[in-house]
Amino acid sequence: MKIGLFFGTFNPIHVGHMIIGNYMVEFSDLDEVWFVITPQSPFKQKTSMLGNYHRLAIANIAVENYPKLKTTDIEFNLKQPNYTIDTLVRIEEKHPNKQFCLIMGEDNLKGFHKWKNHKVILENYELYVYPRVSEGKAEYKLLNHNKVHKINAPIIQISSTFIRKSIKERKDISTMLPHNVWKYIDEMNFYK
Repeated sequence: MKIGLFFGTFNPIHVGHMIIGNYMVEFSDLDEVWFVITPQSPFKQKTSMLGNYHRLAIANIAVENYPKLKTTDIEFNLKQPNYTIDTLVRIEEKHPNKQFCLIMGEDNLKGFHKWKNHKVILENYELYVYPRVSEGKAEYKLLNHNKVHKINAPIIQISSTFIRKSIKERKDISTMLPHNVWKYIDEMNFYK
């Protein structure tokens, strides 16, 4: 089984994340996409960041009707700050019969050479890259690497920052979140 790991704080998960995850699983050779909920750094206390388990709960609600989309809290118990290579090692220990790949926005590929053990990651894992709107259209050398797959997913210009700000301003943005997520966030008075 080939699984794409989609990393993020998902604060909160929104339809943009769901569209990318679903597109990856339906229009590539990935069998599943796992949303890897990145923990809040103990060194950065952001008041707008929901706690780890709240964000995990919201993500679980978002994927509950999509059997090919899952969540994982694998990073919650890893030493902080955490690096992707450490997560990959741990997740393979827990799931030795699965093949893992990374999902990332094209903008992240630009700085990939700065990641800890980036060469080891590229030697051992495939990268599934989706387009993002960014300043200028720079061609990255890695786009032509045999382990990098550019997936022509839709460009979604919704951010979790925009979602949080809009909720705080009491805007009805219910169409930008999975229905059950909007209902839960509203009931819990999150981000208000």
